[in-house]
Amino acid sequence: MNFLFAQGQQTVSPQGGNPLVTLLPLLLMIVVFYFLLILPQQRKQKQHQKLLESIKKGDRVITTSGIYGTVNNVKDRIVNLVIADGVKVDFDKAYIQGKINPTTESDYKEGASSNK
Repeated sequence: MNFLFAQGQQTVSPQGGNPLVTLLPLLLMIVVFYFLLILPQQRKQKQHQKLLESIKKGDRVITTSGIYGTVNNVKDRIVNLVIADGVKVDFDKAYIQGKINPTTESDYKEGASSNK
């Protein structure tokens, strides 16, 4: 009986394979994540930094909260925006989302006025 039981068992030999083969999928995933997630985020961050450095008085900007304004004054980290007649607000430079192109803004205003 032990003889029949012993035939059903298989011996598992330890594989002395190349460790590079077992690490290859992990390395491949790291490379894919780098090119799909990390690299585009770094590019976007560099573009945003260039934008913040190029802000000057008179530029039309939009903040991350969606407030449109004209730059009145730029200090080290603070941007003073005029958002309405006589209304000035200070924002941290990091919260400026982008510059507004005057042609795009006029198209927006025309579209908004035609909806009324």
